[in-house]
Amino acid sequence: MTMAAPGTDFFAQITGTAVEMFTLYADANQKVLRELVDLSASAAKEGVRLYAELQSSAVEAVKDGQAYAFRRQTDLQGAPMDPLASCQRGLLESAEGAQQAFKLFEGNAQAVTRSAERLQVSAEHAGKEIQTTFAQLSDRVKSLYVHTA
Repeated sequence: MTMAAPGTDFFAQITGTAVEMFTLYADANQKVLRELVDLSASAAKEGVRLYAELQSSAVEAVKDGQAYAFRRQTDLQGAPMDPLASCQRGLLESAEGAQQAFKLFEGNAQAVTRSAERLQVSAEHAGKEIQTTFAQLSDRVKSLYVHTA
């Protein structure tokens, strides 16, 4: 019967503990990276959504601007017949155009705000998951050291 040297048992125990420790850290690292990748994907998706929404409103603004320019051009052609009415229509359309521009700016600001809120929710979720991962890692490392000691 062979007897293992006391140093060999200790070395085996330390080696086993080190391997388990590396495994715990690798698992935690994987979970954290997964959360960060999910957050990055959410941010990219949100950026594309916001870009599309802003682009759509920009296209609408260009259409409205072209329609306004066309109306003004036709209105100016009829101006010699009734210059006062033409001027009055121009002022009314200018006021309506300013109103539409402010509505466009307000809509864009709301879109950016909604996007930021959705991104904040994603970031908070990722942060909570990462905190949970590190709390679990801490508990496991503590229990690992208790068993070793």
